[in-house]
Amino acid sequence: MVSLTGRDALIVVDMQNDFMPNGRLPVPGADRIIPSINRYCNLFYSKGLPLFATRDWHPENHVSFDVNGGRWPVHCVQWSRGADFADGLELPPDTFIINKGDRPELEAYSGFQGTVLDSLLKERGVRRVFVCGVATEFCVKNTCLGALNLGYTVFVLKDGVKGLNRNSEEEAIKNLLQAGAVVIGSSDIVP
Repeated sequence: MVSLTGRDALIVVDMQNDFMPNGRLPVPGADRIIPSINRYCNLFYSKGLPLFATRDWHPENHVSFDVNGGRWPVHCVQWSRGADFADGLELPPDTFIINKGDRPELEAYSGFQGTVLDSLLKERGVRRVFVCGVATEFCVKNTCLGALNLGYTVFVLKDGVKGLNRNSEEEAIKNLLQAGAVVIGSSDIVP
């Protein structure tokens, strides 16, 4: 069991329309974790703990896009509907929004890469981060690894993450456990 403390923060990773089942780069079933994430948001908000939401915020000429020689279809273009947070996601009004991948030449799978996330966490005395969102194998995994490398204790919220497929998601979770992350669910948190 894990009791929340004043040194904890929630990080919601890339819960955007383009990653939902009807989006440009869909994560199958990503919409089904929205109720769990909303419960986590409500829990952290009710305890006065900081919440952060990362989002891909790509310019049209982003290096990751297949039309620019990258790996992915065009997705989460700045100011587009696809870049908006997913329908039904209930982020509290004082959630910190962290834009990543907002420079044309920077991939930025981690919420820490090229952002102020670490500075904002440190300013608030955060020592432990609880991470949920999509996709487990990419931005969730890299955000967790970034946090671990920066010295945070990392909890992966297993009922609040979704991967592209079961095998690669299980491999990502295994890698995170080996790196020192702890995988828990909502029943493991003392309210």
